[in-house]
Amino acid sequence: MGLIWGSSFLFMKVALTGVSFGQVAWTRIMLGALTLGIIALVTRARLPRRPIIWFHFTVIAVTFCVVPYLLFAWAEQYISSSLASILNAVTPITTAVLATLAFRVEKLNLGQVLGVLLGMVGVLVIVAPWQVGTLLGDWRGQLACLGAVTCYGFALGYLRKFLAPYKVPSITSAFMYIGLAAAIMAVLTPIVAWHPVSLDLWVVLSLVGLGVLGTGVVYIWNMNVLTAWGPTATSGVTYVTPVVGVVLGVLLLQESLSWHEPLGAVLVFVGILLTQQRIRLHRGTVA
Repeated sequence: MGLIWGSSFLFMKVALTGVSFGQVAWTRIMLGALTLGIIALVTRARLPRRPIIWFHFTVIAVTFCVVPYLLFAWAEQYISSSLASILNAVTPITTAVLATLAFRVEKLNLGQVLGVLLGMVGVLVIVAPWQVGTLLGDWRGQLACLGAVTCYGFALGYLRKFLAPYKVPSITSAFMYIGLAAAIMAVLTPIVAWHPVSLDLWVVLSLVGLGVLGTGVVYIWNMNVLTAWGPTATSGVTYVTPVVGVVLGVLLLQESLSWHEPLGAVLVFVGILLTQQRIRLHRGTVA
């Protein structure tokens, strides 16, 4: 999971050399839906019949797929794939904040609040508002990434509050929100996918990898690991993804990192450890 999701930022960067950001998101979702549809058909997964479940999955499709995928693809026009992968690691912080404040499905203790605050400081260090380049344009891409991870946090909190009680099987869940996202993108085709394309082998392979693997197969893996290990252990992929993204960006795309980006990433990771209670300020009972 970490290798595939970490590679997704490289795939987006390469794909943008031949297609528009809207086409990147469009192709990613369509191929992901096709892959999951085949898996669901082979496994004879049953779709839910209750309209309210379809409504909830539509909300997840928009906030977990359509909007963040568009934002990340748009962002990588302005920032490196390495930086995008680092900012993606902020997802557990936004999830903790929204799960507590918006959906009230969790309650943060002192250590977790400290983790959220430390994560916010880490984001500020990564963004580096004191740099001239940031003020001239890089901030747009970074702000888009932060908007995307906020969508992820909202979707995960919403999923836990409104869909978890229905106990929809993992394959059905993945196919539902990716499939509904594909239907939404099909409607948006004249808006997001009308630009001319310039395809070569690397662009095509990047789009296939991003769609079939990064938006298809890996979601089945994620749901299976979540069922087997639970949410805390599964969230460990958060630490692997940016490492893979940075290594691939530096080695294959010759991207460079400024001193503040790894430093900010370390602060974010420590904040995540505190938020997920892998590091605790004191020994005691946690509600």
